[in-house]
Amino acid sequence: METKKGAEIHIRRLGPEDVNRVHAFMTDVVSRLPSPDLFAMGDEVYLHEHMEELGEIYGAFNQEALVAVTVLAYPGHDEGNLAREFGVSDSELSRVAVLEAAVVHETARGLGLQRRFHDLRERRARDRECLYLYATVHPDNLPSIRNLEAIGLSLRFTRPMYGGKMRHCYAKRL
Repeated sequence: METKKGAEIHIRRLGPEDVNRVHAFMTDVVSRLPSPDLFAMGDEVYLHEHMEELGEIYGAFNQEALVAVTVLAYPGHDEGNLAREFGVSDSELSRVAVLEAAVVHETARGLGLQRRFHDLRERRARDRECLYLYATVHPDNLPSIRNLEAIGLSLRFTRPMYGGKMRHCYAKRL
């Protein structure tokens, strides 16, 4: 995809061999956010789990440079499955997808990558016959809030999560 700024962006699914690169990228970008509360970052174990069994991770590349990363989680019957708080029955927990991390490098912001990631992750959730799509976002992260609402997720509640960081919790029935 060629963007309005002339960048040629390609998105591909990442694998275990990409964990170190993804973790370094996320750490770098998150270190420059105005507040550490804006993003709750998983460690390399989290990334491995979401590349192999609990989800999928995608990277956006401008030539060979990684410019954005996103995670789609399938939490299943994990105790931390956000769907429990929305009243999803135990029998349907395996049909839940969660839009997890989306990290975009400053040089690639404004290119529509987060929306492209949302579209991709929703399509993948539908391919897996998921019934529910959830996401969390910091209340001050207005670009992410706009993007979630643009794809039909609606705010259901706000509460502390991830070690006390406030989060809006969004939901969509697929």
